[in-house]
Amino acid sequence: MLSSFRRFLPKPFRNDKPIIPVVRLQGAIGMSGPMRSTLTLASVAIPLEKAFSSKSAPAVAIIVNSPGGSPVQARLIYQRIRDLAKEKEKDVLIFVEDVAASGGYMIALAGDEIFVDPSSIVGSIGVVSAGFGFTEMIRKIGVERRVYTAGENKMTLDPFQPEDPKEIEYLKSLQQEIHETFIDMVKTSRGDVLADDPDLFSGKFWTGRTAVQLGLVDALGDLRGVIRKRYGEKAEAKLISAPRGLFGRRVSPGVSLGGTSFVDGLGDDLIGSIENKAIWTRYGL
Repeated sequence: MLSSFRRFLPKPFRNDKPIIPVVRLQGAIGMSGPMRSTLTLASVAIPLEKAFSSKSAPAVAIIVNSPGGSPVQARLIYQRIRDLAKEKEKDVLIFVEDVAASGGYMIALAGDEIFVDPSSIVGSIGVVSAGFGFTEMIRKIGVERRVYTAGENKMTLDPFQPEDPKEIEYLKSLQQEIHETFIDMVKTSRGDVLADDPDLFSGKFWTGRTAVQLGLVDALGDLRGVIRKRYGEKAEAKLISAPRGLFGRRVSPGVSLGGTSFVDGLGDDLIGSIENKAIWTRYGL
């Protein structure tokens, strides 16, 4: 109600400067745990909804800093951003910080424009699966593993059994399907400006400066500079954060410890933290 009467106030009492809501999407993409938080649709839904609900804002700015992770969660986040942009009729400006690679770049595709730092890492349009084999370890320590299944393929790619070429071939067929979905998203979002480069969809990644030349992103730029150039010197960015829960941690709806003990969760988090570090390290971070 107050905003509807603001235009009748004397100019010194008006607040006419454009406010651009900003949502930060930081971290690997996938399942969260008791001691680690990652990007999922559940974790970003509330701040995204709040940012796009700002009636006076001409655009929503989204900061992406992610080395990738779950392709499903990445695409869900991408789709939610595009749906909100269409529903609320807002432009979406994406600003890449250190890295937008793999699933991180998939999320960045939701932007009407993508801005990067010259040294940002961008790309890695591919799919990867990784694991460990423990067949020799359990033999040496004298462990006998007993597994009972209904369904001949329930033990596919079991790390305690020797690799089966048929199972590897099946996994690669799944990867190929996911890769094709990723490529289609890139071509749909960036098809008009993409360079003709044979390495574009090979999983290779580039600096922000080269990514501009390849058409993967639009331009070099930082959030404050772009917003002020586009919306005026008085324009301000307003960070929209998720609500805080116990001990001040960011929380998301539908996320709990139900079904898993806190101690078990810590074990999972230890492994997850190692995997998370490995993802970031791949890009020199």
